[in-house]
Amino acid sequence: MPGPQFLQYLLNCSLLLCATALFSPFCHAQTTEISLSGRYQCVQVKVQQKIQPCSAAPLILKNDGRFELRGWEGHYLVNGEFVELSDSLLKARAKIEPGHKISLRYYGKNGLVEMIYERRVADLGKISLG
Repeated sequence: MPGPQFLQYLLNCSLLLCATALFSPFCHAQTTEISLSGRYQCVQVKVQQKIQPCSAAPLILKNDGRFELRGWEGHYLVNGEFVELSDSLLKARAKIEPGHKISLRYYGKNGLVEMIYERRVADLGKISLG
């Protein structure tokens, strides 16, 4: 018959296995990627180091991996801290910023342009469900 120390060892191992099985779904959920899908309003544009308010069309990231931006349509892919936007001819990369923001930089006729898009999270108290 096994001694009391061996039985305590088995009990500790079985408790550890139970705890691992019990909490592993929570650990896995933390590593899953957050969905970026939604409607992003342009909140500011920076051209030649001057920040201006932005009234450009929104960037729309759909659940199925497609996007729309000023008539440009294609697919997007989240790659680390970037969102890669592409169609059959063009490709752009935008940086994911804290606070539900996406920063898109490109070279326009006046040099480097940076557009900041922000996802507006709806205030549930102001939405009509009917």
